[in-house]
Amino acid sequence: MKKNILYKVESDITEKPQNQPTDHRMIHPHTYIHPNARLATNVKIDPFTVIHQDVEIGEGTWIGSNVTIMEGARIGRNCRIFPGAVICAIPQDLKFQGEYSNVLIGDNTTIREFVTVNRGTKDREKTEIGKNCLIQAYCHLAHDCVVGDNCILSNNTQVAGHVVIEDWAILGGMCAIHQFVHIGHHSFLSGGSLVGKDVPPYVKAGRMPLSYGGVNSVGLKRRGFTIDKINHILDIYRVIYNKGLNTSQALEFLEEEFPATDERDEIVTFIRESSRGIIKRFTKNSMDEDYAN
Repeated sequence: MKKNILYKVESDITEKPQNQPTDHRMIHPHTYIHPNARLATNVKIDPFTVIHQDVEIGEGTWIGSNVTIMEGARIGRNCRIFPGAVICAIPQDLKFQGEYSNVLIGDNTTIREFVTVNRGTKDREKTEIGKNCLIQAYCHLAHDCVVGDNCILSNNTQVAGHVVIEDWAILGGMCAIHQFVHIGHHSFLSGGSLVGKDVPPYVKAGRMPLSYGGVNSVGLKRRGFTIDKINHILDIYRVIYNKGLNTSQALEFLEEEFPATDERDEIVTFIRESSRGIIKRFTKNSMDEDYAN
């Protein structure tokens, strides 16, 4: 194994002296690390893992066995990457021409077994996962995706290219997300969802086709939203989904009749900027959610 490894993340940059042996208590001797990879001093790496050049790994991160971390990966502090994961492989995109790009993974994020995260293309030049996320086993994140902080992607969720998933979103197992879809923050998607339209913030979505299922009031309560604020969000979505207005009419009504709040403005802006259109309300046996108790 090479002795001239650099250990670095952000400001924690130290060059390991040439005459100091590798700390095999932290990095197993059956691991291969490219000499140009840069690792913080207390990173732990299990056997049979391969780390390519131009990789940075932060303090306190653990990399399990048989992980492959390829050129361009930037992994934060206190992350956990479980066996079989492949991070920063080139995009599965025929338009990719070898341009330089990255995968960025924030602090305290867990990547479970056999997850694949592809690096970006010239579109965004990176694929990004935020802080405090849980990406469960067998998930795939394609090129140029952006996942916010505190997100959970449950087992076998498949995310196509250019998808944006905002903070605090939770996706049930085996969701399939179409390319260019936008999923708003604090949203909840039921397992097995096929997501071809944008999912606005604060909502629950389920059924086939994927439909509005009310406001994610349980998740909002857990995150400290007041009852008044949750009821305000419910009122906004009643106008959008239950008042019999088309989307343009509903947005105009909200801007004219509702007080300006962060939640109102965020929802209106999200819908106005949606390139794929938002999910609809289920029209058979659908149930409006009562006010939060």
